[in-house]
Amino acid sequence: MLNNKSILVTGGTGSFGKRFVQTVLERYPKIKRVVVFSRDELKQYEMMLKFEKKKYNSLRFFLGDVRDKDRLSIALDDIDYVVHAAALKQVPAAEYNPFEFIKTNVVGSNNLIECCINKNVKKVIALSTDKAAAPVNLYGATKLCADKLFIAANNIIGKRKISFSVVRYGNVMGSRGSVIPLFMNKKKNEPFKITNPDMTRFNITLQQGVDFVLYCLQNSLGKEIFVPKLYSYNITDIANAIDKKAKKKIIGVRPGEKLHEELITFSDSFNTLETKNFYIILPKLKSFKKFIKKFKSKKIIKPFSYNSRDNKKKLNVSKIRSLFKIY
Repeated sequence: MLNNKSILVTGGTGSFGKRFVQTVLERYPKIKRVVVFSRDELKQYEMMLKFEKKKYNSLRFFLGDVRDKDRLSIALDDIDYVVHAAALKQVPAAEYNPFEFIKTNVVGSNNLIECCINKNVKKVIALSTDKAAAPVNLYGATKLCADKLFIAANNIIGKRKISFSVVRYGNVMGSRGSVIPLFMNKKKNEPFKITNPDMTRFNITLQQGVDFVLYCLQNSLGKEIFVPKLYSYNITDIANAIDKKAKKKIIGVRPGEKLHEELITFSDSFNTLETKNFYIILPKLKSFKKFIKKFKSKKIIKPFSYNSRDNKKKLNVSKIRSLFKIY
């Protein structure tokens, strides 16, 4: 798919971007160009040191911000595929600085859409989050808005051969700012600060996320939101997996935080198809036939909410510990 093609990754110096770029360079040695687009020069410099220029001569670094439409347009010259991972993500920061998140996550997404259409890019995959489903915080609301923009972009492409799709998944295991490194880095005699002992979250490893995005990039038709079938965990089990004997302090749910996360809402399930390993949310019932044929999928018979509490695939303490050892 990517041999002799060019791909651009926005937010390419983030956790996902670095692993995605590494995976692409290893799997597609004949790729024409991999462009890392981000606004952090230090992270770009550190990433350059990791990827030796002689070995990875297809790798390019492009300083820029998705808020800057002109800069995006230049970066997208002769690009075939785009993976959009750039976003502001911290929930508390979004509550305190709402319009900054809107400018990056919403306006920045719209800038990318318009530039990709003008530059005749072939495919665009945008990364979403479980917080975009029935959002209760501003970060989730901006990501839901971005999801809507990318899906609706397929309505304005005219006769151009370009498609826009979204990949939505849950917490990336061990990512920056997530609960696992927070718990692991606590001081020896400190208690685990738990918001609510009943809290649950979806879990995906970084490599699983990258592999799923690559699959969707190759197989997407446009207008769909891909949702992988994931495991869930209880927040208390994470603490017990790290140190069962440590004390726990209940601090209460923070503003903008859900007790349980959701990847597919009850309302969206009416327009959802199911495969063995993932779901596909579509905007219209009329679009179902080609997706059923392409992905060997079936319609959801009984509407449901795909949430971390009711999810049948659960990680217990021993499974969590085994994941710690691997990742």
